Amino acid sequence: MYFKRIALLVSFFISGFSGQTFQSDDLEYNLSTPMHTMQTHINFLQEDNYHPEIAAKAINPKYVSSKEEAANLVIKLLQVYRAEGILIDLGDMPNETNYVDSVTKKSIYRISSNLPDVYLQKDGNRWYYSKKTIKSIVKLHKSVYPFGVDKLMTLLPKMGGRKIMGLHLWQYFGILFIIILCVIIHKVFTVLITGLIYKVLERLKDAEEAKKFVKKVAKPTSVLVLYPFLLVLVPVLQLPLKLNGFIVMALKFTWPLFATIVAYRMVDLLVIHMQRFAERTESTLDDQLVPLVSKTLRLFVIIIGILVALANLNINIIPLLTGLSIGGLAFALAAQDTLKNLFGSVMIFLDKPFQVGDWITSGDIDGTVEEVGFRSTRVRTFRDSVTYVPNALIADTTVDNHGLRKYRRFYTKIALTYDTPTALIEAYVEGLRKIVEMHPKTRKDYYNIFFNDMGSHSLDIMFYIFFHVPTWTEELRCRHEVLVSIMKLAESLGVHFAFPTQTLHMETFPGQMPNSPSYIHDSTEIKSRLDEFEYNLKSLENGK
Repeated sequence: MYFKRIALLVSFFISGFSGQTFQSDDLEYNLSTPMHTMQTHINFLQEDNYHPEIAAKAINPKYVSSKEEAANLVIKLLQVYRAEGILIDLGDMPNETNYVDSVTKKSIYRISSNLPDVYLQKDGNRWYYSKKTIKSIVKLHKSVYPFGVDKLMTLLPKMGGRKIMGLHLWQYFGILFIIILCVIIHKVFTVLITGLIYKVLERLKDAEEAKKFVKKVAKPTSVLVLYPFLLVLVPVLQLPLKLNGFIVMALKFTWPLFATIVAYRMVDLLVIHMQRFAERTESTLDDQLVPLVSKTLRLFVIIIGILVALANLNINIIPLLTGLSIGGLAFALAAQDTLKNLFGSVMIFLDKPFQVGDWITSGDIDGTVEEVGFRSTRVRTFRDSVTYVPNALIADTTVDNHGLRKYRRFYTKIALTYDTPTALIEAYVEGLRKIVEMHPKTRKDYYNIFFNDMGSHSLDIMFYIFFHVPTWTEELRCRHEVLVSIMKLAESLGVHFAFPTQTLHMETFPGQMPNSPSYIHDSTEIKSRLDEFEYNLKSLENGK
């Protein structure tokens, strides 16, 4: 007893000068450094060392009205640490009396970035929870334990005190209850979410196509609903602080992962709707845009999910984003051509100078567009080879889109011999016009067929018409039909085509036929033959 009193006097003497170690009811506590203050708070609230009146010493007595209030505040603050998954590692805390925060340059120590209002502050030679912390404890406690859930923490321990493998019996029952509750909630919300998605899809008229994706969206979404319940109920079990911290951090880490899965599946549903919309439009470029948008959205969802998961692990993503931006700048400088092609593809999708299936001509490029990608456009040439053209090149050059033509022009010159009578020329021109008017695929409101020129070796008729056909193959077929009709009309009227020649005319020898071709000069005969040709042409068309 004598030695005990001497020890108390020495301890009191030392504490009075150094402010390091104090004693209350034969229990020592220390407030000299941030580490010792946190040790006083945490260690004296453990199950095997439960002394809230000593833990309350971490509260600055200037800002509380009683010791009971201080004890209640430190208990609530520890419960906040549990709910937020704050891992208290005393070994990583500063063990310096004169510790100064590197950011604020003040004598404060912040417990966690997740709780910016909770920090220790030096007052004299001791470290206490700050005035701002004391004022925010009750508000923080209500936010992490809504609906009075914290009352269960005083009720559940009374159900059983026996320990098995480090946990009380009531804690095992609590874990079992949470598992059963999660299974029920998962089943119920899966059914509800499935029905809700079906109703939305029925309004959008996409139910049949999206049927196989509905459950893939509903199941992870129902799992996502469980997390708010788990984040509230797990801290109620009052598991060991480190174990509880790891569980809460695992929940906060996996929550954005499931959210990413849900968003990824939602992209599938969105793609189905976009595909149906693209099918209703005439442009085939929309069909190429859908997979590109789908890939971009999926990549965006994955990146955001990873960043949120890292942020929930208390990893500062600001340096990561900064590094990505600097690296992105360097990458952009090194990949200017790739970025040009990317912006070129954006301009193609916005301006829509062509679409898949169009015949285009751009510089040396001549062929049919097969695919439009982010970097290049694939063109099938008429040699049946495939050309990959950078989108930046297409965006910066002139594109002649033959596929946008409403009509396809056909121009040729019909050369007649110089000895063709004028009446026969008039009849032949009239017959050519009837060929155009009676052909089902020619433009009737605009065409030009005239005796146009007197060339060096022929009398030239301009034949300038348009075909209303969608493809080049159809155009060639119509050209064939028209040219054959032109030949037949010439045969019917007895018109001869000229070609570059030099003719030497000689006197007609006795007993021989003249070299010059003979023509019909009777206008009545010419009109009769023209009517006969028109009748045959109509019969041919009607037969088709």
